[in-house]
Amino acid sequence: MTSPTPPTSAADAHKYGVLFVFAAGVLWSTVGLGIRMVEDAVVWQILLYRSISMSLFLYVVIRVRSGESPFVQVRRLGFPAVIAGLSLVAAYSGGIYSIQNTSVANAMLLFATAPFMAAVLGWIILREPVRVATWVAIAVAIGGIAIMVADQSGSIVLKGSLAALGSAFGFAVFTVALRWGRTGEMLPSVFLSGLFAAFVTYGICQLSGLSVSLGIRDGAISMGMGVFQVGAGLILYTLGSRSLPAAELALLSLAEVLLGPVWVWLFLGETASPDTLIGGTVLLAAIAGNAISGKRRKPPPIIAP
Repeated sequence: MTSPTPPTSAADAHKYGVLFVFAAGVLWSTVGLGIRMVEDAVVWQILLYRSISMSLFLYVVIRVRSGESPFVQVRRLGFPAVIAGLSLVAAYSGGIYSIQNTSVANAMLLFATAPFMAAVLGWIILREPVRVATWVAIAVAIGGIAIMVADQSGSIVLKGSLAALGSAFGFAVFTVALRWGRTGEMLPSVFLSGLFAAFVTYGICQLSGLSVSLGIRDGAISMGMGVFQVGAGLILYTLGSRSLPAAELALLSLAEVLLGPVWVWLFLGETASPDTLIGGTVLLAAIAGNAISGKRRKPPPIIAP
């Protein structure tokens, strides 16, 4: 008589991977709500405090997790880590500015274009092939974006939408830089991005006459976003992504995009325009269709430039 077969570790890993990645998306989806709750601070002040708390948090996590300094890991990763860190500074800045100047729904949906931008950049820089289905999805996504920004010409909302696309481009560069450096380890580069952002935003605050002192409420919210939204979300994503294929990660990442507008609607009563809803539906369909079509496809090998 044979003993019953125990549950496979792969099945358990997949289950926890889904849970961790979804939880990361939930944490990231609260960024719009957090920024809306800030009363007086502007983008550079928020980013300064968020970056400081995120860097301190990730320093401790990396030390405990790996037993070595994150600076040692950054040095080992080399120039790609620097590019990845700098690109995230642009992504952070554009993300906060966009949410302060357009609806959370509009900003979050435009953030979701980052994987498509990464596919094009990977094709140009790393010579990675792009599937026909992905090119079709990119074309559909561009149509959705056009609908979303069609009625925003000449307004501050248009600047917010462009900043959201700039943020997505920054995340795309970050993704390609990690693949260029042949590493899936995100934490050291994100730690470095926090240091870069802290120095850059401190300098901007000094040059523009902005105070680096915030009220207790704004300071606590900004620092809380660094620890819980960005830091904790990234750790959960890192843990979960190791056992999930790229297509499944893309589908689970939609939780961030879909839940972001829900929080500000539930707690602050903020709604989206009809054009945002229509264009966003087209964009989400493109993302989901691309992920589903590539579900059984293995990622292509990296060809060094």
